[in-house]
Amino acid sequence: MTDPTCPGAVSSPGAAGYSRFVQRVRRRYAQELHLLPSGLPRRADVTELVAVLESGGRTLSSAMRVARHLVIERLAVLDTEQAAGLSQITLAMTELAEATLALALSHACAELDKVMGAPLNAQGQRIDFWIVGMGKLGARELNVSSDIDLIYVYEEDGHTVGGKTPSVSAHEYFARLAHCLYGLIGETTEDGQVFRVDLALRPNGNSGPAAVSLSMLEEYLHVQGREWERFAWLKSRVVAPLSSVDSGRALALRHTVTPFVYRRYLDYSVFEALRQLHRKVRDEAQRRAAGRPERANDVKLSRGGIREIEFIVQLLLLVRGGQFPEIRTRSTLRGLDKLMAAGYIKPDSARELAQSYVFLRELEHRIQYLDDQHTHLLPVQEADLMWVAHTLHPPVPHYCSLLQRLCETRELVATEFDALLHESSSAAADMPAKAHCRLCPPPAPLDSEQMMERLPPEIAQRVQAWWNQGRHKTLSERSKQHLSQLMLRSMQAIEQGQCQLSAVLLFLDWLEPLLRREAYIALLVERPAVHQRLLRLLGLARWPMRYLMQHPGVIDELADERILQLRFQTPEYLDELNQRQRAWLRSGERGEEALLDTLRRAHHAEVFRTLVRDVEERISVEQVSDDLSALADATVATTLQWSWSKFATAHRESPHFAVVAYGKLGGKELGYGSDLDLVFLIDLTDESDPEKASEIYSAFVRKFIHWLTLRTNEGALFDIDTALRPNGSSGLLISTMDRFENYQCGRGSNTAWTWEHQALSRARVCVGPPELQQRFERVRRAVLCAPRERQALAAEIQAMSSKVRSAHPVPVGLFDVKHSVGGMMDVEFAVQYLVLAHSHAHPELQDNVGNIALLLRAEETHLLPLGVGLNAANAYRALRRLQHRARLDEKPTQFPPHEIAEQSEAITALSRVVFQCPVPSAKGSLP
Repeated sequence: MTDPTCPGAVSSPGAAGYSRFVQRVRRRYAQELHLLPSGLPRRADVTELVAVLESGGRTLSSAMRVARHLVIERLAVLDTEQAAGLSQITLAMTELAEATLALALSHACAELDKVMGAPLNAQGQRIDFWIVGMGKLGARELNVSSDIDLIYVYEEDGHTVGGKTPSVSAHEYFARLAHCLYGLIGETTEDGQVFRVDLALRPNGNSGPAAVSLSMLEEYLHVQGREWERFAWLKSRVVAPLSSVDSGRALALRHTVTPFVYRRYLDYSVFEALRQLHRKVRDEAQRRAAGRPERANDVKLSRGGIREIEFIVQLLLLVRGGQFPEIRTRSTLRGLDKLMAAGYIKPDSARELAQSYVFLRELEHRIQYLDDQHTHLLPVQEADLMWVAHTLHPPVPHYCSLLQRLCETRELVATEFDALLHESSSAAADMPAKAHCRLCPPPAPLDSEQMMERLPPEIAQRVQAWWNQGRHKTLSERSKQHLSQLMLRSMQAIEQGQCQLSAVLLFLDWLEPLLRREAYIALLVERPAVHQRLLRLLGLARWPMRYLMQHPGVIDELADERILQLRFQTPEYLDELNQRQRAWLRSGERGEEALLDTLRRAHHAEVFRTLVRDVEERISVEQVSDDLSALADATVATTLQWSWSKFATAHRESPHFAVVAYGKLGGKELGYGSDLDLVFLIDLTDESDPEKASEIYSAFVRKFIHWLTLRTNEGALFDIDTALRPNGSSGLLISTMDRFENYQCGRGSNTAWTWEHQALSRARVCVGPPELQQRFERVRRAVLCAPRERQALAAEIQAMSSKVRSAHPVPVGLFDVKHSVGGMMDVEFAVQYLVLAHSHAHPELQDNVGNIALLLRAEETHLLPLGVGLNAANAYRALRRLQHRARLDEKPTQFPPHEIAEQSEAITALSRVVFQCPVPSAKGSLP
């Protein structure tokens, strides 16, 4: 066997024996080593080991310290000799801390209760006390020679009862408890420490009380909590006692901390807070290394070290975690996975950062195995370096190769970090603490004469109007500088030909109502690519600005470079929403408000993505309608599911309830801002109490509509029109399938009108169980195939056309693409006639496939002369595009007749054939 003390010949067996700490443990605790069960030490193993050591005559304080030494000796063996994974080592260390803290807390409380009595609240219940683990302990990522960052929080105020001494306040009791815990865990004895304890993260730091009440903590976070503290509290969790976690009493702490950490908006203002925190970390590392080159290789705090990877993950979680709870996590590696899955980090970057993190953490552990010192500095002795290199996973052949890999890793991490914060790699390392974070000095505030002189007159005039209206009075100096940066960037975009002056003016129109919402200003400053894409978008059409004014938060979608390459996908959308709902549930925040806002944010974001692709002409008008219709279907389906789960009188797991879409949604021709024509159907055949079930569904449909139409802080989803239900506005809001079928099929005295059958030709169930979908489709096809007197049908449809046209007068000398004779409406009425008159003989007309496809089918079956259907279909498609483009640019949809004479003539020819000139009956006659 090779000599483990000879680093040049280190092999896996016995490698841990090179560690001077391991050697000391094996010498001093040779008789106790066998007491720790084989394998990875877990929480139960630690608890049992401490009990065995106590039974052998040791005090709890001594037993916990010895247990700690034995655990770390075991981890050194598993890590360096048996290639245990990083997650196994950090889990074992975390559970060692949890087990010893739980034992110490139980012992200290028992001892204090004997003397001071138990702390009780006004109701006579014992007040709960929580040890909150921060940092790597909170994230279950504790390293092998770590200190532990703790905060002590007690549930509420009260007094002690039943002690030998006079009653004291709960605050005094818990302050004494904190002191006892330090003695048991943090104090150095002849057996060393269990863990170095750091309480500096508590409210008001080292000048604050050792333990704080929950109400004190809440007030502190609300009034005094600083941005850097959000990074610290992000990883917080109650680590002892676990009974408080299991019972749910500790949830009160999470409900206090979560709103402080995660803001309910895209929080780009946190970027500057991280810059300041990061500068302090780098400055401290440089101060320590000054004149001591051996301190330059700090794998945690130096440039490109562990801390920068953690900062990257924490920053992105803080920016978006308030709106997207599914990405929340305390773990750095899980955070990278979640951010990559959500598209916030590129896959290659996430993988490289994860590999770098594992390498640096394993390196950190080997540094600490050497002497059990809380250090992150690479050793300078060649023998130590060789041992570190040879025990890595996989081994590195020589310490020179190790140093090379470390340099490459740090450079990669630093590059990613600097790119995120837009800092120069070279400058960031040397930048003084008070310097501006950019290479150039900060620009003058936007309201300064210096800045006004640099702006074009049109823009300067618009900005001056802001100040004249007093909009600048509440802005911080930083926000004024941010606005200056945005203006200078916008000017540069004009000079480089990336956008027109008109786009910048539209940008100012959009920005004006958001001046007091500094998060959006910070977003654009921190994401120059978003600002650039926004200017381009505003230069292509006007309607995007209107949508952005209504839903400014969707601007963050421009940060995703994939936005132009992708299309809406229903499965992915539903999966994301359900993940988000489950995340709200895990966080304890799954209230109606959170779910309503989640639906609105998700829907608005998808509409905006489609809008961007549309304006950039990456998708056709038909694809826009397809995507918007599929999005509406998915959103209505999710709303139905979530609102039913929140419906107090729901009598079954899922409702036997169908949502029937008519109009544009029914025909899958939905546009931006279209309302939804909906009818609601139920089937009571399998209900044990049909009358009660009917009452439940009637109440539910009102709640469902409320969920769809309510305007929250995130806006609204849809306007809903239910006038197409049986008997219109005077009818019941919800119908049974039997009643609906009788009404549509003319059974009884209460029957549908012809115009309702016209509407039914493009109706479909957009949400509902398969059996209801199938039954509705049978009813729909039966109605379409019913025998009709064709001349009477033609007269009714033409009368309806005249009525609608008279309600939409068109100025003389203009052609309205929808309502003028020869416009889109004529195509729709002609198709409806063909469907109602000929579906019984031509089943292919029964399908709800849209006007263009039905025209082509009618021509294929010789219901239309050759070319008439095709020409009308092409004309209809062309007019839809004209209408769509005009609306995107907020222009009228009326044009000089000569510009669209060809399309108008093709549609007029269709109407003439359908309603006036019969076709020989042998080939499927028209009237």
